[in-house]
Order: sequence, then C-alpha cells, then structure tokens
Amino acid sequence: MLEEFKKFAMRGNVMDLAIGVIIGGAFGKIVASLVGDVLMPLIGLLLGGIDFSGLAFTIGKAVVKYGAFLQSVVDFLIIAFVIFLMVKGINKLTEKPAAPTAPTTKECPYCLSTIPIKATRCPNCTSQL
Repeated sequence: MLEEFKKFAMRGNVMDLAIGVIIGGAFGKIVASLVGDVLMPLIGLLLGGIDFSGLAFTIGKAVVKYGAFLQSVVDFLIIAFVIFLMVKGINKLTEKPAAPTAPTTKECPYCLSTIPIKATRCPNCTSQL
C-alpha cells in the first residue's frame, strides 16, 4: 500500500498540483501586497484621501469591514485576470495545428471538371479515368 501511495504521489499531475498550490499561495501574497500597499492607497488618494483599510460600519456589536472586502475583491480580480492570461497563453502554446485533410475530389484530365476522387469514369465527359 505504501508503494502504491508513492507511485500515486510521484505522478506528474499530483506534483504539478502541489507546485501550483505553492506558487499560487506566494502569488496571492504578492497580489495582496500590491493591492493593499500600492493600488488602494493610490485609488484612495484619487478619491480624496480615503483609507480603504479603515472603511467600516457598526451594526450593534458587529463591525462590518467593507474596506477590507473591497481590497479582497480587487485581489481576486487581479488574480483571476492573470490566471486567464496564463491559461490563454498555455492553450495557444499547446494548440496543435489542424492536420491537412485528404482530398475528396480531383479534376478530370479530359474536361477539367471536378469529380469524386474514387471515380473511374467522368460523369460529365464519360471518359475512362
């Protein structure tokens, strides 16, 4: 059973998934820093000095931090767009060109009309092919 698990874990798909999760986590931290430390302060400055990280309202004892939610939405949009671009690029790289199809017609050498490739007699000029 241990040998079977080792074979499963070392297959390409599982290793690719593990690498993807690790890189995705690191990329998520980079995007969160970009949004929280660079983009949102600039957007807040453009909107009159709003600090998005501090935007909240209180209902009873509950504090609703909608500024943090807005930052998470921007994080998500950036990550989703980058993933879209990556998948699009990978699909373009792995796309195989369409194989040329075999011809289904030919020209009659006598009357130059188009006839089926398997024809042994031209239906137009009745010549033997």
